[in-house]
Amino acid sequence: MISRDVTIKNNVGLHARPATFFIQKANSYKSSIWVEKDDRRVNAKSLLGVLSLGIVKGMTITLLADGTDEAEALDGLAALIDTGFAE
Repeated sequence: MISRDVTIKNNVGLHARPATFFIQKANSYKSSIWVEKDDRRVNAKSLLGVLSLGIVKGMTITLLADGTDEAEALDGLAALIDTGFAE
């Protein structure tokens, strides 16, 4: 299992449309992937789980992945977050 901290840069955080892009990307990997914020960990492949964290601009979250493509998964998700979800 590997992890990486990322900071949300887009204006609306991980709400509605950006969260949908995020979980679609997460679902493209075979590894199990989670998002941690404070003391909560949710499945990164679950829209309701990701939305329930209330992630807004400027927050730092931790991405965790475990599986055959874990490094690729974290690289891809971090890159998506770094682009600001093309907003």
